[in-house]
Amino acid sequence: MHAASRETYRAGVEALASYAKRVKSDTLRTVADDLLSVARLLSDEPRLRRALSDPARDGKDRAGLAETLLKGKVGAGTLKIVTTLTEGRWSNAHELLTGVEDLAIEALLTAADKDGQLGEVEDELFRFGQVVASDAPLQAALSDGSVPAERRATLVKSLLEGKAQPVTVRLTEVALAGIGGRGFAAALSRLVELAAERREQQLAYVTVARTLTEDQERRLIARLAQMYGREVSVKVTVDPAIVGGMSVRVGDDLYDGTLSTRLGDARHALAGDH
Repeated sequence: MHAASRETYRAGVEALASYAKRVKSDTLRTVADDLLSVARLLSDEPRLRRALSDPARDGKDRAGLAETLLKGKVGAGTLKIVTTLTEGRWSNAHELLTGVEDLAIEALLTAADKDGQLGEVEDELFRFGQVVASDAPLQAALSDGSVPAERRATLVKSLLEGKAQPVTVRLTEVALAGIGGRGFAAALSRLVELAAERREQQLAYVTVARTLTEDQERRLIARLAQMYGREVSVKVTVDPAIVGGMSVRVGDDLYDGTLSTRLGDARHALAGDH
């Protein structure tokens, strides 16, 4: 987001946080659904999106238009958040849409946090991403943009309902729409990152040839926490193809100590000697 949009979005986050203190998690899930409905309306109606972000119109006027359109159709909490967003300045109409979508995700994460389930939601999103990545037909079915998101959401529900937290299921459905233009897999990864950020943890993706013991994982977490000066959430993928060792990715940092990579480097070095 550009500077003006970021400032307005922060005001929306503050409005959501203030409301969240007074309500239960199920109300926040309703707010998220309302915000997603508003986002769909903005996506389907570009003229309305432009009108609600038009810098030539007074902020109060834009907020009044939003209130006229939405009053009685969304809850009071959602209406306050949306009018806060529309009253502020946006660099362009698309960033208003992005802001509404992002706040819906924030509302779902806040609901999980209130229930003490945020870490579990983070893990469930990651594990489902692994399941999808390992099943090519499933990955194709969920990533097919030519199939309406509602139909793909039915598949998600059949796979996750009763096996994952309701917020996990809803966030996975949100990921089907892409989140900021991302594909489904990238959207799921972004949700895992957002959950970790909300828990004020650094996310580390670890690939190993065989499952780590609890002691090995505990020592790895402690080492990474020491390196990065904050708590670390480790997401482990087991891939026998790396033969041995491990690969660790933290943000833009990659530590590749896999045996497969070392063997590949050795082969290249030997080939260069001839």
